[in-house]
Amino acid sequence: MEKLNPTLDQALTRPNMAIDAGLRGFMLGVYNKMALGLLVSAGLAWGTSAWAPARNALFVVSDGRLSGYTLAGTILVFAPLMVLLGSAFLMRNASARTASALYWTVVALIGASFGALALRYTGQSLASTFLVTATAFGALSLYGYTTKRDLTGVGAFLIMGVVGLLIASLVNLVLQSSLLMLMISGIGVLIFAGLTAHDTQRLKLTYYQLGGDKAALGSATSFGALSLYLDFVNLFQFLLTFLGQRR
Repeated sequence: MEKLNPTLDQALTRPNMAIDAGLRGFMLGVYNKMALGLLVSAGLAWGTSAWAPARNALFVVSDGRLSGYTLAGTILVFAPLMVLLGSAFLMRNASARTASALYWTVVALIGASFGALALRYTGQSLASTFLVTATAFGALSLYGYTTKRDLTGVGAFLIMGVVGLLIASLVNLVLQSSLLMLMISGIGVLIFAGLTAHDTQRLKLTYYQLGGDKAALGSATSFGALSLYLDFVNLFQFLLTFLGQRR
């Protein structure tokens, strides 16, 4: 393996990294914000699936099960992607407040759209899949935090895989192939498992690169929470294809 660049090499081999108070505080801030985002998403998913006015405005329900989306529901499903794509061009040097607003906007949109999952799958299978996802996420994130292997190249490859997944998913909206859906989900699990480890390592590197700049670290906390939140929810959705029990 070729030598890492100096900054990354320092971040991965720093002797006291595991007990560095600044790094520990930064990572805890990221994880706490991500966990709160998941809690908010769960609450919104329950609200849009259980509160009749919201459910009827977003989803087409037959015998208590999801059978389609209204126009508003379809817009909601694609809204997080549009917001993320727009932010990539508009938020080059976002302040901590702007980054936090982006995070909570995405969390709210995804959480509201996840009411569809509550209408499609049983509550027990949602809970069990969440526990499996949380366990896998924790192990993968721990690996990304502790490994001395440079995951930068792997991350670039995985990002290309995400683009391929998105294209394949759009194609399958037309084809409606269950076999293709299984293939997409299997590949999706592998891709977002890898991204969980990669993004955790990237956050470590970000902390050392920012060198204690509190304003920049404030923004990095929100962006870090967003990347890990997206890894988690995507891993959860793809695992549901295999572990979820439909109503």
